[in-house]
Amino acid sequence: AFAVRENFDFIAASFTRSAQDILDLRSELEKLDCHNIRIIPKIENSDGVKNIDEILHVSDGLMIARGDLGVEIPFEEIPSIQKRFIRKATNAGLPVITATQMLDSMIKNPRPTRAETTDVATAIYDGTSAIMLSGETASGSYPVEAVKTMAKIAECTEKSIDYTQAFRTWSRSEEPNVTSAISHATCTTARDLGATAIITVTKSGRTARMISRYRPACPIISGTPDEKVLRQMSLSWGVTPILIEEKDNTDDLFDHVVRIAKKHGLVRGGDLVVITSGAPLRMSGTTNLLKVQLVGNVMVSGVGASKGSVCGNLCVCKSEEEVRKKFKAGDVLVVSETTNSLLPFLRMASALVTERPGMNSHAAIAGMALGKPVIVGAQNATKILKCGTTVTVDANRGIVYSGVKCFPA
Repeated sequence: AFAVRENFDFIAASFTRSAQDILDLRSELEKLDCHNIRIIPKIENSDGVKNIDEILHVSDGLMIARGDLGVEIPFEEIPSIQKRFIRKATNAGLPVITATQMLDSMIKNPRPTRAETTDVATAIYDGTSAIMLSGETASGSYPVEAVKTMAKIAECTEKSIDYTQAFRTWSRSEEPNVTSAISHATCTTARDLGATAIITVTKSGRTARMISRYRPACPIISGTPDEKVLRQMSLSWGVTPILIEEKDNTDDLFDHVVRIAKKHGLVRGGDLVVITSGAPLRMSGTTNLLKVQLVGNVMVSGVGASKGSVCGNLCVCKSEEEVRKKFKAGDVLVVSETTNSLLPFLRMASALVTERPGMNSHAAIAGMALGKPVIVGAQNATKILKCGTTVTVDANRGIVYSGVKCFPA
């Protein structure tokens, strides 16, 4: 009753022995008309180890409580159990917490032992969703230092993992269903296109958790209109939750969630993102949509005849005479087509956009020879684009969009 009254997000069920323990707890919550508190079983005895599969089937996550577990079963079995449980929970799409005695010496000392540092890193290499301190922060002399130390270890370890390669070797063992298939396809698409982020829209958080289990190399930004679900998703690996509004159709919803992600600085103009959600809207468990979208306002598109991306001001000209009057060094030159007489201006341009298509066109050949970003076949570019507008020309993708994006050197 206390957990319901105080609007808890999670309940960790200590010494869970079987699925019935979780079902009994869930039944008590339902008697209080509570259906949105997620239950995390703590595996701390041999019965829990033996019945792990049935426990996971009815749970919302898993906590490997190694302290009491090491008392209940032979301590030498703990490492293999930890690896096995993390793998099982991840395959089930459930967040898994590795806890207890992670930095135990920091209860009394300001620095961890080398063995403890390795222990934390090992849990991360095993694929745990979260690492948890207990006595170090509850009663230790250096609680802040313990949190900072664990964060440093986690960040350093994460950087050393090749998640792209890990995804390639991922072995799918789950029962096939639409949500699982779309989630896997989302991660595959994001990897193949080099997406900046995966953006999910979810009512219950399930979509984000399903994507999280595949451990994609890019961040998972998950939008939800429910504040409790927002907090609960923070436990899932790689998920950054954001609060969004409900919309009446998927186009408005996708534009809204991208706009909120951009507002929070999670994506920038020109970034390519993969979005997934479900239809009909406002219904949980219906993940069946996948969309690839560019962040920002795409003004025109064509074919990139050379590589590179630059930002600059547009110089839109409909004749050679206009080029001679209006062009300034560093401008992005937009013309219907180019000729040899425009070569002096092409050399000074930061990029070139032409309406005439073809990789054998004068603009394509000249641009490649000069090492300039070139987009050809941009239909109606001289009509749509306006002089003086600041744009980004992305020849890699063949697009011109409004605004500025800083590209890595």
